Amino acid sequence: MREITSPPPALAPPVGGLADVVFQYAEEDPSYVALGRKDDTGRWRDVTSAEFRDEVLALAKGLLAGGVRFGDRVAIMSRTRYEWTLFDFALWTIGAQVVPVYPTSSAEQCSWMLHDAEVTAAVVEHEDHAMTIATVIDRLPRMRRLWQLDAGAVQELYDAGAHLDDEVVHRHRRAVTPDSVATVIYTSGTTGRPKGCVLTHGNFMHEADTVVARWEPVFRSGKDDRAATLLFLPLAHVFGRMVQVAGVRGKVKFGHQPRLDAAALMPDLAAFRPTFILAVPYIFEKVFHAARRRAELEGRAGPFERAVEVAVRYAEAVEAKAWGTGPGPSAALRVQHQLFDKLVYSRIRTAMGGRIRHAMSGGSAMDRRLGLFFAGAGVHVYEGYGLTESTAAATANPPERTRYGTVGLPVPGVTVHIAEDGEIWLRGGTVFQGYLNNPEATGETLHDGWLATGDLGSLDGDGYLTITGRKKEVLVTSGGKSVSPGLLEERVRDHPLVSQCIVVGNDRPYVAALVTLDPEAVEHWLTMRRKPKPTPAELVRDPDLEAEVRRAVVAANTLVSQAESIRTFRILAQPFTEEHGLLTPSLKLKRRAIERAYAEEVDALYPA
Repeated sequence: MREITSPPPALAPPVGGLADVVFQYAEEDPSYVALGRKDDTGRWRDVTSAEFRDEVLALAKGLLAGGVRFGDRVAIMSRTRYEWTLFDFALWTIGAQVVPVYPTSSAEQCSWMLHDAEVTAAVVEHEDHAMTIATVIDRLPRMRRLWQLDAGAVQELYDAGAHLDDEVVHRHRRAVTPDSVATVIYTSGTTGRPKGCVLTHGNFMHEADTVVARWEPVFRSGKDDRAATLLFLPLAHVFGRMVQVAGVRGKVKFGHQPRLDAAALMPDLAAFRPTFILAVPYIFEKVFHAARRRAELEGRAGPFERAVEVAVRYAEAVEAKAWGTGPGPSAALRVQHQLFDKLVYSRIRTAMGGRIRHAMSGGSAMDRRLGLFFAGAGVHVYEGYGLTESTAAATANPPERTRYGTVGLPVPGVTVHIAEDGEIWLRGGTVFQGYLNNPEATGETLHDGWLATGDLGSLDGDGYLTITGRKKEVLVTSGGKSVSPGLLEERVRDHPLVSQCIVVGNDRPYVAALVTLDPEAVEHWLTMRRKPKPTPAELVRDPDLEAEVRRAVVAANTLVSQAESIRTFRILAQPFTEEHGLLTPSLKLKRRAIERAYAEEVDALYPA
């Protein structure tokens, strides 16, 4: 199959702007709980629709008083927190355009994005961010105002706009249309300089409303179980932004968590108790490996592995029944599943808050077996695929017929086409307008309404999409063999000790790899084997550890031909980090930067 279109849902065409529902919902039901917010003591408290509307209105007045005008671009540089959502909707209320900036961005990155977008004002989280922008302020001639969240910016703006009449704000709001620009999101840029993707209010409304309607079991409340999610994805990323918009428009209660590490995330999951989460595969891998390590420490490694097998077999049987290729779980399998649900699966769900039953995964490919495990453990993960340029999800697995290991069918209203060279092309109401100030790049990406994604993939006979790599990442060995590194890297990363893997071999005689380690997993591995804690240099030369990583490489090589297989590898003492410019903010590998930084290590993989 080369092309498939999902018919659009029976939804009214979008009207107005993204902020309208804030006022509409508050008028219809002022007491319904719109969001959760942590107070100064760390406890979660409810924010009603009327309270949120009043805060958005007051902040919108302050922004007008502070000189922000319709069509102005305003940057937000912050971690994921309540105030980001507040500023987003206040700025959209007055027709301003939001330019999100990752909180880890360097001064040079800030300088490029804010200058290219001609921002007139910026909102930053704390003093370090303010200083980052201050170092390049001389290159930002249009920048007039800077507000700092941790220095009382919200109250300052409330006070500044208190004298304005509500109607001033509403006049601005009524001027916003679906074609109005809502945001300019800069791609994280694994290669080259980031480009500003121009997304409209209509793009987000189409995406959010379609996803909420199609994945109703996820976003709609149960009879006695209000739908809720904890938003911990970066709001500077389109996936997190879509979750925010869908939460507000879909009347899903959501809270914010600024840190992705388990030490901060797991307690908030337990306290907030979401019914679903939207995350990247990394989060699901962390939860799974943490559960496995806990079982090993408690002497239950054997039962845990049996529980994993039962969960996978159970989910495979359910999947086969949905596709009409099997009768479903046998009576014996159902009994085993019920037993392990009490002993293992319920503990994993409890660690995630106890109410979670659904999840959506994007950003990178999820291993089929991992998805099956979570489904068997009672958390149905819908894997999807999208880009900033497609306003997040362009495809996703449907609730009724999930095919694990694929990224599903087109989102309703989207067409997926596979070009002759295997590139994925997309068309639909979520596709962006183009790149800001960059007609050349826009012309290379948009072709008569079609978005050329740069990703490679295939459609099966039922129209389900599988991602096979990226055009720019295909390696060609000196022998002329083309290799897509993604599949190999993902399988190596399945090993609990491995944190990252990058496959190299462009213009080289064979394929090789650099591997980094997961510190928590390594510490657990050393404890279980009663090994003394080595130095990083000693650790990477440990023959037992090398044997573990070799097993991961051998497993990955079973997926490809001998010519495409990893012949040798090197374990690195330090991980690839965003701070060192080796990862994008969405945790993708910056291949060229890594190969430059580790040029000696790569050369050592190819002795003369």
